[in-house]
Amino acid sequence: MRSKEGRRVARVVVALAICVCGASTLTGCPYSDPCWEVEACEPDPVPPPGPCEGEPGTAAALDECGVFVSPLSGDDRSPGTKDAPVKTLQHAIGLAAHGRNHGEEATRRVYACSGEFAETITLPSGVDLWGGRLCDGGAWSYEGSFGGPDHPTIIAPPEGIPLRVLGGDDAEPAGDDTTSVIAGVRVVAADASAPDGKSSIAVILSTGATAIVQDSVIVAGNGKDGEPGEDADTERATDGVVGNNGANACTVDAAVGALPVVTVCGDGIESTGGYGGDGGLDVGGDGAPGRPALARDPDRDSRAGLGADQTRCEDGNDGADGADGGRADGALGPGFLSDDGWIGIRGEDGTKGGVGYGGGGGGGSKSRGLNFACPTSRPQRGAAGGSGGSGGCGGKGGYGGGYGGASIGIVALEGTELTVANTDVFAGKGGQGGVGGTGQPGGAGQLGAHGGLGFVEAMWNACKGGKGGMGGRGGDAGGGLGGASVGIAYVVPNFAIRPGTTIIAGRPGDGGLAGNAGTEDEVGKGENGPQGQLVAFPAAGEPLH
Repeated sequence: MRSKEGRRVARVVVALAICVCGASTLTGCPYSDPCWEVEACEPDPVPPPGPCEGEPGTAAALDECGVFVSPLSGDDRSPGTKDAPVKTLQHAIGLAAHGRNHGEEATRRVYACSGEFAETITLPSGVDLWGGRLCDGGAWSYEGSFGGPDHPTIIAPPEGIPLRVLGGDDAEPAGDDTTSVIAGVRVVAADASAPDGKSSIAVILSTGATAIVQDSVIVAGNGKDGEPGEDADTERATDGVVGNNGANACTVDAAVGALPVVTVCGDGIESTGGYGGDGGLDVGGDGAPGRPALARDPDRDSRAGLGADQTRCEDGNDGADGADGGRADGALGPGFLSDDGWIGIRGEDGTKGGVGYGGGGGGGSKSRGLNFACPTSRPQRGAAGGSGGSGGCGGKGGYGGGYGGASIGIVALEGTELTVANTDVFAGKGGQGGVGGTGQPGGAGQLGAHGGLGFVEAMWNACKGGKGGMGGRGGDAGGGLGGASVGIAYVVPNFAIRPGTTIIAGRPGDGGLAGNAGTEDEVGKGENGPQGQLVAFPAAGEPLH
């Protein structure tokens, strides 16, 4: 283990020049013979270890070596010496990083009593945190029945990420050594205490940070279940409009077919019933097809009715129903790592249902035939066709289920270097992925209107318009990703696991079900969360591979 003053390597340089004599000169070769001259440089003396040198368990705890902190007897107005410790870890870290107020050089080390600190702390690069000290009686030693790993310094805030180690770019200059040694601590993250309000992350190494964690215990709590996706409106989408009736025969000089009706949906999509056919003298006009036009369903294709000629007119065809939105996909992928911890993936939102197709307009009729005609005192036009009804709007899709919260002991971001030695790392349970929201029912299609009536019983009536189609139901959304349960989550594998280290991951969260899905229905279900002792993740903003 390194120390602040003993990082120099003692160098010993020995220059030895020996002349080699021939075999005949070995016997009786005088000491002064040049062949036996020996030049030797005495090695440079190895400097004695500095007072602050050594391992956390054995190095002396001196005022000149660090800042002292006690949760029971400390006071943040004190200078942070053994006899006058400060109270909070973060204040002690600030004094260690910048020096005490009376101009002392920065010690870059904190000695912490065994006991509990309910605070989140940020450790700049190169500042050590040595916990588990026996403070009773002022000894501040690491060994003893009340100190060391069995009675660690406990960092357990009620919320937030308990310990964050900054990288070099985010910390004060630390000279030649930017490694932070963390020893004799128990870091405990509360359930669902990370910034996302779902995850539990005990330690984060920010980009570029270098840390050694030894003789410690790292504990992440449980993740929170993901929130269910919001359901779309339960009331159905906008209904269509009933078509307009056609004019009766012999009532108007120009028997124009009934005007179309239009349903305007919220996203600008329209469904239009077709015009009715015009009333004529010897031939009725054809109706107009409904919109949007549909050709794939011969029974409900929005086709316009034909006008009367040698035979009676035809009704307009009904419009087809809009397509249902279908079920969206559940969340896929491992999630991402960021300075806030782990970011999961929501389920996909349901798609909007298709608009119902407008009914075709009914064919127009005629006023003249073998046995019928309008009286000479009346307008001569035949009955006009009724317009088709418009279709209903498609329902909105439900919203994707939220991701479950993660439980991760240590997060190591890009460019970090991490060594874990003689340390236990525990991850709790990942939260369940949220269920997807349900889609909205589509609006009802409306009836086409009747064609106009003939003037007398023998005169042919005009034909009616087709019914508009039902709007498609909005799609059900996919379920969210289950929460991760990981001992050490990393972006790039730049770490070392030393002997005595135990890493135990808990149960990951199950992926959320899709909206309206049964418990055994896998379609639209989110993936279960990642799980393992060591798991690689992409950084936030990187594409998934």
